[in-house]
Amino acid sequence: MNTSLLQSVRERHLKPNVPKLESGDTVRVSTKVVEGNRERIQVFEGVVMRLRKSGVEACFTVRRMTHGVGVERTFLLHSPRIDKIDVVRHGRVRRAQLYY
Repeated sequence: MNTSLLQSVRERHLKPNVPKLESGDTVRVSTKVVEGNRERIQVFEGVVMRLRKSGVEACFTVRRMTHGVGVERTFLLHSPRIDKIDVVRHGRVRRAQLYY
């Protein structure tokens, strides 16, 4: 009984319109950023390095180059802070996790 209650709570927080992501894909992630009392959308574009698929706790890591420095950021896939995820380009890699 306890697991079914926990499962129903988890399913309520899943996003229905999540695109299919794979390692090597170039994505554009629009996140909601709160600055003081204002909220704006910030875009983070880069290559998907890793995917962890496990229901509500699913996350993915994106890497981009900024002024010659590699920046990696991990996002929760079903977070309410993520506005949308656009797949710019599908990549073809031979590894499940990429390391730079």
